[in-house]
Amino acid sequence: MNRTLIWQLAFRYLRGKRSANAVTILSRISMVAIGVSSAAIIIIFSVCNGLTSLTKDQYKGFYPDIRVTTARGKFFPVDTAKLTAIRKIKGVRFVTCAIEDNALAINGNQQKVITVKGIDSNYMLVNDLGQYIKRGDTAVSEGPAAPTCIAGRVIFNELGVDITNLISITINYPDPTIKDPSADPLSAYRSIGLQPAGVFSITDEFDSKYLLAPLRLVQGLFHAPGQCSSIEIKTDDAYTGHVQQELKELWGNQYKVETRFEQNRTIYMLLSGEKWAIYGILILVLLIASFNMVGALSMLVLEKQKDIGILKAMGADAKTIRTIFLFEGTLWSLAGGIAGIAIGTLLCLLQQKYGFIKMGSSFVVDAYPVEIQVPDILLDLLTIFSVGLLAAWYPAMRANRITDISLKST
Repeated sequence: MNRTLIWQLAFRYLRGKRSANAVTILSRISMVAIGVSSAAIIIIFSVCNGLTSLTKDQYKGFYPDIRVTTARGKFFPVDTAKLTAIRKIKGVRFVTCAIEDNALAINGNQQKVITVKGIDSNYMLVNDLGQYIKRGDTAVSEGPAAPTCIAGRVIFNELGVDITNLISITINYPDPTIKDPSADPLSAYRSIGLQPAGVFSITDEFDSKYLLAPLRLVQGLFHAPGQCSSIEIKTDDAYTGHVQQELKELWGNQYKVETRFEQNRTIYMLLSGEKWAIYGILILVLLIASFNMVGALSMLVLEKQKDIGILKAMGADAKTIRTIFLFEGTLWSLAGGIAGIAIGTLLCLLQQKYGFIKMGSSFVVDAYPVEIQVPDILLDLLTIFSVGLLAAWYPAMRANRITDISLKST
């Protein structure tokens, strides 16, 4: 039978009778249920995308595109020849050396164990920390009056210091040259004083951990002149894989060369896993919603027994009858699903523009971030199409059996 006629019959059944009957009511209920589920998929996926992008942006402040660290120990010597070779690799934009370790920060009676990170002038070019510095300078210096530092909001709050006063922070680090610290505790630590110059605010994870100070000063504090704990590199996105491979060949097995994903594998896998776990739950909701469709299509098959008999008499075979009801199920599903996608997309766009739903004052952004991605819309469409096809399968097979009964009666 002509496929156009099959579509025409499916669309006719979709419109239903003008008077409300059980089939029409159940079909509309199933469409609404699928529409709500498809809208939920778009909204939740967009929120997950927004939170993932926000988290990745936040991690850019302290996790570069590529980082080279030693496989053993804390520090390693800065090899000038290798730094020159790194800068010549295609795709490398900026290179910086950094050294970090835990130390004790003291201000009067307040003290806190923090991670002190020594940085050079290229650090802000490699890592996107500058956008999160809320007050003060975006660079550290060794003088001329006093060396300065940049630290997280939580560190300054807990130590009771601010960039507007002249109170300095004392950083204490165990002196590795002292063999028996208990013999002379006062000389067992190296100390430096730092003047607060800038405050960054990202998340408590970073705000309560990092203090940035001049590289050479921190190297002296750690008794590690000319050494670093990491070489951090900013690359062009298209060349990240190429640069990583070149660095592995340059540094060998004694060093680890990691991309930003590899530096934070756990958090990235968790963010991705959450999205697909939610998708699995919404699939179950869609399947439950499709039960209404199964019932409505089964009732439609019973209601259209006479039509099925007429179609068979006109030459329609079992495959044609089955195809009509399969098309009908997918039309019901797509009608509700497309409406749901449109509503979900509209709500996400409104949230992007106006930020109706807030996250609270303690977060780095005011409103929930949302990010609509075309692959999510296509996945949503494929999902509702598949659910509609699956829901229509049993009623379509049942229509074949009813066709046989109709022929015997005639």
